[in-house]
Amino acid sequence: MLKQTERLLHIMAQLRDPETGCDWDLKQDFKSLAPYTLEEAYEVVDAIERADFDDLRGELGDLLLQIVFHAQLAKEKNLFDFEQVAKAISDKLVRRHPHVFADVQFKTDAERQQAWEQAKMEERKQKITDTADESVLNGIAKTLPALTHCEKIQDRAAHHGFDWPDAPPVFDKVLEELDEVKEAWISENQPHIEEEIGDLLLVVVNLARHLNVNPEIALKRATDKFSKRFQFIEQSLANNGRQLQDCELAELDALWDEAKRHLKP
Repeated sequence: MLKQTERLLHIMAQLRDPETGCDWDLKQDFKSLAPYTLEEAYEVVDAIERADFDDLRGELGDLLLQIVFHAQLAKEKNLFDFEQVAKAISDKLVRRHPHVFADVQFKTDAERQQAWEQAKMEERKQKITDTADESVLNGIAKTLPALTHCEKIQDRAAHHGFDWPDAPPVFDKVLEELDEVKEAWISENQPHIEEEIGDLLLVVVNLARHLNVNPEIALKRATDKFSKRFQFIEQSLANNGRQLQDCELAELDALWDEAKRHLKP
């Protein structure tokens, strides 16, 4: 079963061979690979969203290559190797699932989630070397997409009691922040406008959390929906030998409404 994994590791080592390897692969380092790693992760998600499982197989392979590549770089620097990467995640899975790999029993999902968060907290404590940096927000990657980063920050704060108890006050806060955006807009102070827009986005993410909606996925799907409707407008105009710039806004709005009727989920 591991035969192809061993083959992949061997191929990667050959590509990085200083004498017979690939020039491009030999030039790479952790930082140069980072954008490719992120891109491959997004392509995995895209295949899942499209339910294209043949493509998903290939995209998972591309993502696995990135992991193998990073592990090979680390091995060359005597930092760690692929085997240690696999061991680390295996140990973590066993540690975080005592109800599967030990005799622990949880009566409710809430108890299981509490134990999971406690295990993660203990892991974070072990990573901290500077006692002045023991924030409960440690360990959340700042390079995450902004909406996801915001959601994870809020989840962590909520787990430690800093959160609204339910959704109604969050609706009120959204309206409050929207009013503050309008006040900032009236002031024509661009830095203040940006600040207030940021506050509005943050509380909208909080509302999404309380409504059990992933804000990153929700925005992506909304953007895809906008794109399809916009392209419907373009095609409708093209069928009549016209372009967007030939139309007044009122006509474009009417075509938008038509797109909504034709492209209902």
